[in-house]
Amino acid sequence: MKTRSKNILIHSTLEKVFAQMDDFSKTGMHMSESSMMMMGSKLKLEQLSPNPTGIGARYRWYGSMMGMTMDFSETVTKWQPPKLKEWEIVGEAKIIIMSWYRMGFEITSAENGTIAKLSIRYSPPKEWFYRILSFFFAKWYCNWCLNNMLNDTKRSLEKENIKQR
Repeated sequence: MKTRSKNILIHSTLEKVFAQMDDFSKTGMHMSESSMMMMGSKLKLEQLSPNPTGIGARYRWYGSMMGMTMDFSETVTKWQPPKLKEWEIVGEAKIIIMSWYRMGFEITSAENGTIAKLSIRYSPPKEWFYRILSFFFAKWYCNWCLNNMLNDTKRSLEKENIKQR
């Protein structure tokens, strides 16, 4: 297992940061838009559970990247608004550089806003070809994901704060 973590100060309230990060369509936005890191590809997001948030909320990401199928489902395993959320892959996952992951964020109050800490814990793939790709690209990809999720949240909420002034 490997773990990567990042944190950021966001000039907003605990409740607003949690609500923004609790929404998979917002925190996963970087995977649903074409980008260089996604090699021009993008994934689609499908809600599988009747509840969009909370323990047991389940989503599926699917599509392809460089002709390779990507298809995996995530479920929320911990949910304590406005402070903590964890989710992980369930079932068989078709991912290029990981075989499984658990992500989570922890939100704490700070003097000038809120500190959001986001982490990913993952296992490399079992197949030798994907294991080699993981060796070269997993750390880079994880940092890209964590940075995008945190920076997108910060940009969105701080932009909202400027509009309200």
